[in-house]
Amino acid sequence: MSELIVVAFDDEASGFDMRAELVKMQKEYLIEIEDAVVVTRASEDDIKLHQAVNLTATGAVGGGFWGALIGMVFLNPLLGAAVGAASGALAGKFTDIGINDDFMREAAHALQPGGSAVFVLLRKITADKVLERLEQLHKRGRVLQTSLSHEDEEKLRNALSGGTTDNTATASS
Repeated sequence: MSELIVVAFDDEASGFDMRAELVKMQKEYLIEIEDAVVVTRASEDDIKLHQAVNLTATGAVGGGFWGALIGMVFLNPLLGAAVGAASGALAGKFTDIGINDDFMREAAHALQPGGSAVFVLLRKITADKVLERLEQLHKRGRVLQTSLSHEDEEKLRNALSGGTTDNTATASS
C-alpha cells in the first residue's frame, strides 16, 4: 500500500532540497518513490507543479520513435516521426500519473506566498533511516497531510521540526 506525505516549507528552496534528498535515499534503496512533486506558490494565484518526470517530453520521445517506425513502413519516416512526436507530447500533457494534480493545486492554497510543499507517494520506506536523514537535512517543515499511522506521523513531525527521533520506527511495506 502506498503512503502519501505532504510537507510544507516557508521557502521554495527547501522543497526542492527535500525532494533531492528523497531521490538520494531512493538510490540507496531506503525508500521507493511512486511520485514526488514540488509545488510552489510564488503569489496568491501563481501555483506551479514541478513534476519529477516531464510527461510531455517523455510522450514526445516515445511518440517520435513509434511514429518514425510506422512511417518507415509507409515510406515516410520523417512525417511519421513528426506526427508521432506531436501526438505523444499531447498524450503526455494530458496524462496524470501518481498524485492527482487537482488535489495538489487545492492543497497548495494552504501555503503562504513564497512557500513550497513536497507531495510524495511512497511504495516502501525504511522508516528509522529515512527519519534520521530528514532530521539531518535541517529543513524546518510542517506536515500538512499524511496517510501514515498517528505514531509514524508524529515521528515525522518531530524529525522535520528538529526534534529527535527514536529508532523504534517500523518499516512500512
